[in-house]
Amino acid sequence: MSEPRRLVVALDGPGSSGKSSVGAAAARRLGYRFCDTGLLYRAVTWLAIERSVDLGDVNRLAALGGEVGLAPDEEGRLSRVIVGGCDVTEQVRTAAIDERVSDVARVAEVRAALLPRQRAIAAEGGIIMAGRDIGTVVLPDADLKLFLDASIEERARRRAAERGLEPGEPAARQILAELRRRDRIDSTRAVAPLRAAPAAVRIVTDGLTFEETVETVVAAIRRTEAGD
Repeated sequence: MSEPRRLVVALDGPGSSGKSSVGAAAARRLGYRFCDTGLLYRAVTWLAIERSVDLGDVNRLAALGGEVGLAPDEEGRLSRVIVGGCDVTEQVRTAAIDERVSDVARVAEVRAALLPRQRAIAAEGGIIMAGRDIGTVVLPDADLKLFLDASIEERARRRAAERGLEPGEPAARQILAELRRRDRIDSTRAVAPLRAAPAAVRIVTDGLTFEETVETVVAAIRRTEAGD
């Protein structure tokens, strides 16, 4: 019996839709690699803040893209952010970066600088690559395109829960407001706006458990592996 072919899977969706956690879990189940491309934009954002680079200086921002990289963790996921030989993964996952990353990600020069690297990562196959423009721009010829979605209220609830916040407290309300702002920026930016690719399988996760969502993604990939 022949081995199933190793796919290139594009997994898109808005902020806090579960792309990273679901994609990583599905990749683990399938023996695939996993890459969250949002980490690259977070890394550029963090480095810009560290070096006091004006977010309007697009050429300097784009140049920072050459200094950031991803490395595998103990499970082979490309989830470690490396800058100048140092692991800065924790630093790029803060609320301060949440607030600024969409402003950096909409800069065309930054996206152009990071595009070849993302495609090179995917070239080997056997990968789930998550982001906001993977199926539309980065990997338009991906074997399978998935779009993971959830209502903004559900996404805000999940992010608040991750941070140990109660739904009604001010910090939780701020998360909801920030997600609305990011959705607006990501979906209306001139370059690579957030949208589902025409051929994408849309998975709405409201009402689904984490495991149910992972199983839905795994099942879609296995169907495509089998040629269904």
